[in-house]
Amino acid sequence: MAQEKIEPLFKLFDESTTILQQAVSNSYLDAFIENADNLIDDGNVQIEDGKPDQQAAKKLQAIYQTINLKNVTPEEIRTVVQLIMLKAIKQDAIQSNHQMTPDTIGILMAYLLEKVSHFTKPFSIFDLSVGTGNLLTTVMNHLHSVTKLKVHGYGIDNDDSMLAVASINTTLQHQDIDLYHQDAIDSLDIPQSELVVSDLPVGYYPLDDNVANYETRANKGHSYVHHLLIEQAMNYLKPGGFGAFLVPSSLFQSSESKQFVEWIQKHAHLQGLINLPSELFQTKQAQKSILLLQRQGPNSKQATKVLLGEFPSFKNKAEFASFMQEIDRWVATNLSV
Repeated sequence: MAQEKIEPLFKLFDESTTILQQAVSNSYLDAFIENADNLIDDGNVQIEDGKPDQQAAKKLQAIYQTINLKNVTPEEIRTVVQLIMLKAIKQDAIQSNHQMTPDTIGILMAYLLEKVSHFTKPFSIFDLSVGTGNLLTTVMNHLHSVTKLKVHGYGIDNDDSMLAVASINTTLQHQDIDLYHQDAIDSLDIPQSELVVSDLPVGYYPLDDNVANYETRANKGHSYVHHLLIEQAMNYLKPGGFGAFLVPSSLFQSSESKQFVEWIQKHAHLQGLINLPSELFQTKQAQKSILLLQRQGPNSKQATKVLLGEFPSFKNKAEFASFMQEIDRWVATNLSV
């Protein structure tokens, strides 16, 4: 990735966002959304109730004229938007469940989906907790670069600010993604896809009446939202399709895990559960894993040996490369037709 493109482009986005933030007295995130909308609209500065004033508008237009996105790759755009979001998270003190999936994790999830999939024609992928679109576009960019096939995406989220960033992210990257502002637990207006990827929210889902038809709902009290979303994801996967989910490492240690495992055995193949390096998390309780599920279908099968283990430290390149080779061998042994 061309760092010489990313750094100056980030500085231009940051400078224009800061000018707009001061001119309209808004949060950094809201200023970025408006700033990016201006850029998408051919650099036309939106003025409402006299804001931004004429002086700020001239500064913005001068910066917009220096921004050329024609020779910037989708990955470079994604990285710039990610850097902007990291600043917004820090400056606006955005809550933790709005923070982005780190690139290292997104690349690992993309790698897993690449290895278990064998596409010969265009395919689709969806994310039930799309947020800013960072994880979904990371995976789509990777899969497109490997397969050279057209990839269509679907993203669902109930947070309008995050979805606005996702819209900017996908538009600037020229990604073929449809975004939906809704509760992903409700019925979705998307077709079945070959793949799903998601960094799942963790906790309880508050609307008990909405989950009456879910097999993974709790027998009493609120249900785990990550259980519900995994069940929902299987409903919108084609038979034999794969899902990679970022989940708590304690997923199968909760009081509801027995019921969840029974649901998996009925509808999916649990193909893998890989712990992420502990160095990525401040506490053991916060540690996460990648759960690899496959929807049951006529051409799917349960792996003889489930892919289990822990990714070595990213700092140890030799051990990490060796572990990736183990994944290749596991796929060849357990999933190859």
